[in-house]
Formats: sequence, C-alpha cells, structure tokens
Amino acid sequence: MDGQINVWNTATRTLQGTLEGSESGFEWLKWHPRCHLIIAGSEDCNIWVWNADHNAFPSIFAGHSSTVTCGDFTPDGKLICSGSDDATLRIWDLESAQCRHVVRGHGYHTQGLTCLAITWDSQSIVSGSQDNSVCIVNINSGQVVGSLVGHTNSVECMGISPRYNWVATGSIDQTLIIWDLTHQAIRSTCEHDEGVTCLAWLGSSKYVASGCVDGMVLI
Repeated sequence: MDGQINVWNTATRTLQGTLEGSESGFEWLKWHPRCHLIIAGSEDCNIWVWNADHNAFPSIFAGHSSTVTCGDFTPDGKLICSGSDDATLRIWDLESAQCRHVVRGHGYHTQGLTCLAITWDSQSIVSGSQDNSVCIVNINSGQVVGSLVGHTNSVECMGISPRYNWVATGSIDQTLIIWDLTHQAIRSTCEHDEGVTCLAWLGSSKYVASGCVDGMVLI
C-alpha cells in the first residue's frame, strides 16, 4: 500500500516504469480501452489518472468522501464511472475532469458500493453494494432506471456478458445470479458453498467462472 503503480512489459517481463500517486493504498486500476491511460481508485477518496507513456504528474478527480472502491472507463473511452464507500456513484468527463452526475439517495444504494460494470454501448452502469442491492443507472441522465432484487448479502463482484444483454453478480450470500438486463429479471441462480467474491465471463460464451471465499473456482 505504497501508493505506487508499476507498469510491466509482458513480452520481456521487465519493469517499464513506476507511476507515483497517492500516499494511501489503491483499491483497483483500469486501462483505457484505446490508449495508454490508467485510472486507479484510492483510499484517499480520489481517482488518479496517468499516461503510462510519460512519467508526468497525474490528474486527480476529487469528489468522493470515502474510499473509491470500484470504477472503470466507459467502453467508448469518453467517461469515467466511479463508486465509493460513501454510497455514491459519480460519472466524470475524462477530458475536462468535471463530474457530470452524482447518483445517490432515494432509489439508490444505502451503503457503500463494492463493484460496478458498464454495458458495451456505454449507456448503462450496473452497480452493487454492501446493502445487497444491484442498481441500473442511465449514464446520460444519471438517473436510476432499475433495481435487480435477489441477493441477501453484500454484492461483491459483477460482469457484463460480452455477447448477451446479461450481467452476472456474485454475493457473500453464496450465489451467482445471471440477470437479463432487458427485462431486469433473473435468468438463473447458481448456488455455491461459500461467498462469491470474483467472476469472469469466458470470452463470448455463456460460461462464467466464479471464485469463492473457500478458494474454489467454479465454471
């Protein structure tokens, strides 16, 4: 938790450079879908943005009041979406560093956000929270447009299908749920022996790999 990010060349397995940032630890990081920008969410309540090709002073997106626990670029590369322990979702313009929308309050999560995923058309954000809820937010308006009800404990992970209009969510309640986003309904529920903490879609298939508290990975 030294506030540094190391950039590695995977072909040569050598360190390309170190990006200096927050004095606090980072919770996550993401690459830009089209260029060499990196964003990372920190315990210092900020989102840090670097160009990995230049060891320049990073940009800082400030606005959250607690740890930034999740975030990503929109697939079109124009916006940043971030979630925090402060129970808010923020939508940022990458070029201007201005916050377009703050999503919070009635109809949204009542506890800290734990994970989020963005649809491939860059139109919707799905977010999960410690309060067991999953919400759908319209990126353009910043309005909550749906809620997926089914989990009974903290939602720890999620992922959008690269082929279908589905989202998978994993929870400490020991379930992995596949949702149909078009109808905002459950397609299937996969029971686990322990809480589900991470997941990944397998390419463009209908298969999902899930990781659990007990160290097991299921497909």
